[in-house]
Amino acid sequence: DASKPYPRAANAMALSAGHSSAFLGGTKLSRRTARQNGSAQARQGLVVRCGESRIGKLPVTVPSNVNVDLKGQYLKVKGPKGEMEWTFPKQIAITLDGNILTFKKKQDDRKSRQLHGLCRTLGSNMVNGVASGFEKRLLLVGVGYRAAMQGQDLVLNIGYSNPVTVTPPEGVSVAVEKNTTVVVSGCNKEIVGNFAAIVRSKRPPEPYKGKGIRYADERVLRKEGKSGKK
Repeated sequence: DASKPYPRAANAMALSAGHSSAFLGGTKLSRRTARQNGSAQARQGLVVRCGESRIGKLPVTVPSNVNVDLKGQYLKVKGPKGEMEWTFPKQIAITLDGNILTFKKKQDDRKSRQLHGLCRTLGSNMVNGVASGFEKRLLLVGVGYRAAMQGQDLVLNIGYSNPVTVTPPEGVSVAVEKNTTVVVSGCNKEIVGNFAAIVRSKRPPEPYKGKGIRYADERVLRKEGKSGKK
């Protein structure tokens, strides 16, 4: 019967399912109205419970060619691509069972929920980084644009009056393929991505002709240029 009020449990289910309104005390309230309503009845009907992080609860499988040293919050991994270490926050408990690495919250508070998925992702990136590494490929698009290696430095000829020299940080390898493709690789995903972004920033792709430095999988939005008088 539409005249009868919905139970609070049904209200919560209706709101969690994406409905824009619910019945509270026989009155139909929108999300915004119910949120602004200061009555205890409205607050009880709009309780939202957060479950466990879908990313955080996934286990990390350690390959056979990776050695793991776990001491409390300190994690050290060593593999064919390099070696990494990190001290995780005290809110997260890390366990190693055989070749399975798991990350769990010690308490169900807000800070622990915020860190759960992040710490699991950092641990997974460490294991994958030393096992197979990470790679970013950049393309030089433009007439006369080319790249070359001079020792450890990357030299870019990208339309300026002088070449641009970029020195990669420790732990990052840079290679040039066919003069127009720069391959940045390493075991630390953060450092690899940051250095690739620095190289791209030297000449970001412009929207009219697409000239510049872009990621290999980047889609450059193009603009239509001004047309002359007809």
